[in-house]
Amino acid sequence: MGLIDLSLLALFVPTFFIVSITPGMCMTLALTLGMSVGVRRAGWMMLGELAGVALVSVSAVLGIAALMLKYPTAFTVFKYLGGAYLAWVGVQMWRSRGRMVMVAPADSGDKPIPARRALVTQGFVTAVANPKGWAFTIALLPPFINDSLPLAPQLAVLVAIILLLETLCMLIYAGGGQTLGRLLQRGENVTVINRIAGSLMLGVGGWLAFG
Repeated sequence: MGLIDLSLLALFVPTFFIVSITPGMCMTLALTLGMSVGVRRAGWMMLGELAGVALVSVSAVLGIAALMLKYPTAFTVFKYLGGAYLAWVGVQMWRSRGRMVMVAPADSGDKPIPARRALVTQGFVTAVANPKGWAFTIALLPPFINDSLPLAPQLAVLVAIILLLETLCMLIYAGGGQTLGRLLQRGENVTVINRIAGSLMLGVGGWLAFG
């Protein structure tokens, strides 16, 4: 039998690839950061996003998601706080003139550690507070669990596949954003990049809070 049903796995991979590649908050965030800070720097956001996706996936199978849906007030507050944070970042990008914004708190200076933490936080908050992510995971992941096989190995394999697919899709979006950013990164065009990225970030924040 093995650790996982291979027939289910053959259906699982394309299903979750389509879910991941579909434009959403996390992919928009990857595109935005690819444009403003590049793929390499955006990798810190991806780490946070992947941690959030893993948490959501495991929670969906273990039933924690059902508990959150039963008490939605805490989830709603978390959504609003996360949306407000991303919107604040978007405003900072809009206010910047003539220089690339590192998508970090304004008082962090040039120190890389605070900026990395800010990026990780953005990714984690966006993934965990994303209603679309919860909905798809709750609806699609449990049916791929075979009750006749041990749960832990199946869940480990499925979550690993989800994270690999999510990483691939974020790299695609961030790479596209970086290419666009390089095309525009000349003189006054830096302001244009910041305002495009800031507008996208504001959109993600609003989407997160009110979607």
